[in-house]
Amino acid sequence: MPDFTLTKTTPAAESLAEEEERLTAAEVRAEILVAAGLFAAVIALIVFDHGARDASIPLFVLCAVQIALSHTARIDLPFAWTAPVQLAVVPTLFLLPAWLVPMAMMTGIVLARMPDVVRGRTAPGRLLLSPGNAWFTVGPAAVLVAAGSPDPQDVGIALLAAMLVAQIGTDFVTSSIFQLRTRNIPLREQISESLWVYGIDIALAPVGLMTAVAADASPVYFLLVSPIFGVLAIFAGERRTRLTQLTELNGAYRGTALVLAEVVDADDAYTGMHTRDVVELAVAVADRLGLEGHRRRNVEFGALLHDVGKVAIPKEILNKPGPLDDAEWTVMRTHTVAGQRMLDRVGGFMREVGAIVRGSHERWDGGGYPDGLQATDIPLEARIIAACDSWNAMTTDRVYRAALPAHTASREMLDNAGTQFDPEVVAAVLLAVAAEVPTGVQVGVPVAG
Repeated sequence: MPDFTLTKTTPAAESLAEEEERLTAAEVRAEILVAAGLFAAVIALIVFDHGARDASIPLFVLCAVQIALSHTARIDLPFAWTAPVQLAVVPTLFLLPAWLVPMAMMTGIVLARMPDVVRGRTAPGRLLLSPGNAWFTVGPAAVLVAAGSPDPQDVGIALLAAMLVAQIGTDFVTSSIFQLRTRNIPLREQISESLWVYGIDIALAPVGLMTAVAADASPVYFLLVSPIFGVLAIFAGERRTRLTQLTELNGAYRGTALVLAEVVDADDAYTGMHTRDVVELAVAVADRLGLEGHRRRNVEFGALLHDVGKVAIPKEILNKPGPLDDAEWTVMRTHTVAGQRMLDRVGGFMREVGAIVRGSHERWDGGGYPDGLQATDIPLEARIIAACDSWNAMTTDRVYRAALPAHTASREMLDNAGTQFDPEVVAAVLLAVAAEVPTGVQVGVPVAG
């Protein structure tokens, strides 16, 4: 079995799985830091809120329950998840004193998660993350304090926008601190994930303000949004079911890919070892070329399965201790088509991988096989695999020759850039392997293609 793990293909599903895991030591340390900051902010709100509203236990309970209900409609996004919490938070900002808003948020989060804790779907320790998840309420609460705690009907567009900016700013800063200290996620990736969440928050904020205006007249009106949470929870549940099914299907694809790779490994020990090395190098080159998401995934799967069609090649040809004759080469060249045919039968995104496997022996100048594709008509993923495949073939021992030194292989790659290989990909390969480049040869820095 190949000794590597294929990239997960559903980031949102990964966040679902994390709910069942116990807190790590890094998460505990980060949460202590974030929680300490939150309680310091609460104290500051108490000190500076001179127009504070009266604290009311019934109103606190009402707000906490509505916040909990909003969290039942968990919406899974491509890279994160969110909930229609703005419909509950905005009215809470105008019904409670500023310092109680984060407390209501924490209470609501705990209430929302308790059923999953009881059913064993969420680790009890995850409840300790509630202070960090409530931090985003501090920003808009502070803006309202600075504005003199106006009534909701007196809030204009400018003040609402300021509250949203403060909310997004405090949330992003605190979540970035937590993610950097626990998962080491780069800021660029965090921004990409957050855009979806913040977009939904901005869209729901005006509706939340209208609810706050009604609730200011009578808190009973706050209850009228409860059915909306129920409807959204039904749709969100259906979406989660589809995501779970997609996760299981992707797991089946990964399992199928690993089984096929194991078959190749068992049939030909060299091919199995070669495949693992090509996968590692191809992913490194894909990263240098800026490939992300499904394209990076396809490079990884394509590299893993680029030789899968060789199981259909007779062993006397595959393991021949010497050059192949013309008839044997004709048979050998059918392995990419055979590989694509096998992956097409698997279906799903494996069809995309099959097209990459088919193109993995095309040449930049059009002299490759099986279709004679040229230059950018060849999928970039296939061009990456072709170059990585050749580099590994040159730098490992074969049955008919010894491995070439790195500087010789580098020279060979550069000599064939623009004929056999994509020059940009060659540059990325040489940078990825940190190969010794012959004197006087310039290796350009690749850009995404």
